[in-house]
Amino acid sequence: MRTIDWVNGAVEIIDQTALPGELRVLRLHTVGELIAAIQSLAVRGAPALGVAGAFGVALAARVHHDDPVALAVAVQKVETARPTAVNLARGAQRAARMLPYGPDAVLAEACVIRDSEIAASQAMAMLGADLVTSLCGERPRMLTHCNTGGLCAVTIGTALGVVGELHRRGRLGGVIASETRPLLQGARLTSWELTQWGIGHRVAVDSAGPFLMARGEIDAVILGADRICANGDVINKVGTYSHALGARRAGIPFVVVAPETTVDLDTPSGDLVEIEDRGAAEVTAFGDAVNPAFDITPHDLVTAIVTDRRVIRLDRGEKP
Repeated sequence: MRTIDWVNGAVEIIDQTALPGELRVLRLHTVGELIAAIQSLAVRGAPALGVAGAFGVALAARVHHDDPVALAVAVQKVETARPTAVNLARGAQRAARMLPYGPDAVLAEACVIRDSEIAASQAMAMLGADLVTSLCGERPRMLTHCNTGGLCAVTIGTALGVVGELHRRGRLGGVIASETRPLLQGARLTSWELTQWGIGHRVAVDSAGPFLMARGEIDAVILGADRICANGDVINKVGTYSHALGARRAGIPFVVVAPETTVDLDTPSGDLVEIEDRGAAEVTAFGDAVNPAFDITPHDLVTAIVTDRRVIRLDRGEKP
């Protein structure tokens, strides 16, 4: 099942805020509804956000085709609905380039973007499984963070797609899903997807990851990215940096899996990326809080980046 798609004139998404308790499908008919879904994390994950951005422009083109000012405002709102993941703006901008040719052309381009992300997931699963096998040997025990399955990428996924491919090959030794505070994308979403795939796994609190690595219970860390900078710095769900430090200390591979659409060569390094702060309400009811949704993992802590086209060995000095 596709986690985001265009169906009969509206955007359909799996509402990720309802999982794992309920598999709820939302139909989004307006740009405002789509933006609300993006900001509430009903749809999330860099590749899926790229598709959402493109479909958002398709919605705007249909509603405002005779009002250029309103159309431009709507497109800008879609592009900026969340600031950190580069795919959202890129998907919207790519679809917007077809606006002079009419709403049908915009929708056709958005569907091309959707299909290209599906193909990218298939390619990443194969390349990533080959790399992990070469780095770790047979039946590696993997730790993953946040959610990187089909929920984040239309189908299959990024890092979790690699886990699924290792399982399909009979070469997966085990999976630990880091729960991913404060919204539990690992405990709620990754665990749900692994269960759907019939893959046994365990959930661990975020802070346990580095200790489990030190104790020899994990052979590699594999996760996704919301943006990969030109120098190889990785912007991903907060907690990623801690796992990277743990992997370096334990001497195990730290592998990032993300499509080429997430590689941002226009941003030299991670310190230039706006990190979204989602406010105190998600963290505590007892006072003020700081709640960065993402963190920055320096490139020198990353073993390799797997995209749909290549494997970039940062540990060997290669750059995106």
